[in-house]
Amino acid sequence: MDRPYTILSCAMSLDGCIDDTGPDRLRLSNTADFDEVDALRADCDAILVGAGTLRSDDPRLLVRSAERRRRRIAEGRTGDLVKVVLSASGDLDPDARFFTTGDAGKVVYTGGSALEKARTRLSALPGTEVADAGDPLRPERILADLALRGVRRLLVEGGTRVHTLFLTAGLADELRLAIAPFFIGEPGAPRFTGPGAFANGPGAPLRLAQTRAVGDIAVLRYLRADAA
Repeated sequence: MDRPYTILSCAMSLDGCIDDTGPDRLRLSNTADFDEVDALRADCDAILVGAGTLRSDDPRLLVRSAERRRRRIAEGRTGDLVKVVLSASGDLDPDARFFTTGDAGKVVYTGGSALEKARTRLSALPGTEVADAGDPLRPERILADLALRGVRRLLVEGGTRVHTLFLTAGLADELRLAIAPFFIGEPGAPRFTGPGAFANGPGAPLRLAQTRAVGDIAVLRYLRADAA
């Protein structure tokens, strides 16, 4: 494979929402599920989100477990993953925790007229590189570039536009979905995906590889039908 093995991870409500419309981030997972996602992060080389996620959540995207960090370092890797963000506008806050935390590199993918703006604004940040991903952003180009950077396993944590981008392009090898036991019901609440021509429609369904209960959370793991 000339691109990283790509895993999409998302927690959602029973009606497919990944947040509500309130000002605070809605907790959709429990402690055990958060720990499983942390273990998944620790087994990957890079973690990817969209610019909207940076603006709304200001995430650090780190490996939280000290033991997992020690294991990664003992294996000759950084304690944290390479952090990746996609931005069509290149308008990102250099003081965001994405840029100011972690011991691994950061890659910003943008394109078109936003490229020079992002390079001027962000390239001086330690360990940060701005790369051209086309205009509009081309996910296959992003994955090919990440492979050249040594990324073998990529974890994609959203949000809606990013999940839709990878799923319509048919570039998701695996989905890990955590389903919270409640509904949101708000028409303006963000969802796992938006509309699109998805690669895995009714004629090409994914394969359900695993279902588990993590407390009251249902965890579903889907693989491409052609996966081993």
